[in-house]
Amino acid sequence: MTMSRPILWIVIIAAAASAGYYGWQNFGSEAGKSQTAQKGPPRPAAVPVSVAPVQKTDFPVYLTGLGTVQGFNTVQVRSRVDGQIIKLEFKEGQIVKQGDLLVSIDPRPYQAALDQAKAKKVQDEASLANANLELQRATKLGEFATAQRVDTQRSTVAQLTAQIAADDAAIANAQTQLDYTQIRTPITGVAGLRQVDIGNIVNASSQTGIVTISQVEPISVIFTAPEEQLPYISEGQKAGALKVIAFTTDGKTTLAEGKLAVINNQVDTSSGTIRLKAVFDNKDHTLWPGQSVSTRLLVRTLKDATVVPDDAVQHSTNGLYAYTVNQDNKAEMHKVKVRYAIDGRSVIEEGLSPGQQVIVGGQFKVQPGSLVSTAVASSGPAQNKVRQE
Repeated sequence: MTMSRPILWIVIIAAAASAGYYGWQNFGSEAGKSQTAQKGPPRPAAVPVSVAPVQKTDFPVYLTGLGTVQGFNTVQVRSRVDGQIIKLEFKEGQIVKQGDLLVSIDPRPYQAALDQAKAKKVQDEASLANANLELQRATKLGEFATAQRVDTQRSTVAQLTAQIAADDAAIANAQTQLDYTQIRTPITGVAGLRQVDIGNIVNASSQTGIVTISQVEPISVIFTAPEEQLPYISEGQKAGALKVIAFTTDGKTTLAEGKLAVINNQVDTSSGTIRLKAVFDNKDHTLWPGQSVSTRLLVRTLKDATVVPDDAVQHSTNGLYAYTVNQDNKAEMHKVKVRYAIDGRSVIEEGLSPGQQVIVGGQFKVQPGSLVSTAVASSGPAQNKVRQE
């Protein structure tokens, strides 16, 4: 069958269009592959990290411990005489000064005893005066007085003289007993809770005190340190009293700074520790007897130590390591040995050198050789912690 002219033209046009589309597809694909081959594989993006310099500086070494605050002096006030309390001259929690009147005990029995002792002395003084007169008379009689009479009279004078001396002692004792009815504070400190109320009878033999006075200016803290640190502590004490800092038990707030005063004379063999005593001025009364505190003792200072932030040191199954950034902004891994870590800073014994830049943030995305973009780490508040590696 003969194909009509219009249909023939349609077939020719369709064939031409198909051939053109096929050619365009092949040409475009080859061109795209060529351009991709010229550009190469995509370059990885830089990992953002924070860096800090490795510093060479003096590094203070502290020992941490737990301690208990004690009054520098603590006195339990007791009565030294028997009697009824008629007046309390202090308030609980009041700061009292040495010599202040605390308690008054009924003085009447002791005043009577004093008056009696004084009267006895007056009586004996009169007898002595009469005995002296008799001795003078016997002496004036000369040969008319027997020797026995004179000797007897002299003995009487001596006895009465001794009796007056005894009367003086009795008066002093009675005066002392009377003074004891006025109980005064023996030290300057803070009065605690009273244990006896007004109107009660107190006895000198009673073990129950009236009130406890604790000296809080200065004040002391008893704490412990490992026995292996004793040589360093003793060596440091030779140059002067070592600094001790007291913190709250959570280690976040500084309470006071003082000096190490006493190293105990023996090591506790059961715990392997040595007891130490530090003294604080405590002018603002931040420390209080019985309070638990965390202590830090400055043992020594390392000169020109290599120091980095704690965040630079990472842990792995193979030990400690840290990343540094080289001149090509690529990460390099270094195995490190840490000697001390204190207050957010670590002393590096091996593995790093002063002047290097260590990565302190973003390490979890970093691998050896990774391209990094750096930013200087901000210095935040250091944590009050001490550990020895």
